[in-house]
Amino acid sequence: MNDHLVLLCGFSAVGKSRSLKNLKNPKGVLYLNCESGKRLPFKSEFVEKVVTDPMQIDSAFDYAETKPDIHTIVIDSLTYLMDMYESLYIYRATNGQNAWSDFQQYFKNIMQQKVANSTKKVIFLAHVLETYNDQTMTMDVKVPVKGALKSNGIESFFSVVIAAKKMRIKDLVDYKNDMLTYSPQEEFLGIKYVYQTQLTKETVGERVRGPDDLFIQQETFINNDIQLVLDRLDQYYK
Repeated sequence: MNDHLVLLCGFSAVGKSRSLKNLKNPKGVLYLNCESGKRLPFKSEFVEKVVTDPMQIDSAFDYAETKPDIHTIVIDSLTYLMDMYESLYIYRATNGQNAWSDFQQYFKNIMQQKVANSTKKVIFLAHVLETYNDQTMTMDVKVPVKGALKSNGIESFFSVVIAAKKMRIKDLVDYKNDMLTYSPQEEFLGIKYVYQTQLTKETVGERVRGPDDLFIQQETFINNDIQLVLDRLDQYYK
């Protein structure tokens, strides 16, 4: 069982990749770039690998297990990884039904074999899509995925799902906590990039989740720093 498995999701340009900057011992981070080699928004010392074939993910997990210095694996992003699989292995498949079945099994193998057996901390980044739910008359926000995986959703494979967001500081005044601080520039702009750690009445259509007592209500919004989440998981499962 992996105690440090996190899905960090959010819309584009809300600071998902940027929030990796403070990872401790960066030379021990294996960063798997699934977004066509797009540069990180900061200068990193990560072990960076560009993924051009989804099958390389299996090899990357196997490689990490042979390297004691590697402590964290980052997949950026799961959305583009699954799109890559569709383009390479489904788009021109002669048997579409079998290809979509393989698509589902590919993801399940990553989660149930590679991730579950990994001794490393694992962080997946993913993009989200907002759609209107006719039954609840609310907006649902979730990681888009095709095929049979769509029924249960990608998020169901994770015990901790954090949402990266860009918010107005005035909307955060009720959530003062030690993990929510403001730089002079943020105060000047009135804008803060944050993580949302649990649901609010305004966000019931989202799939943020985690153990009930991992974060207190006052910590619903914290700095967009993934190391804060990993440190809290360290404390929680110690």
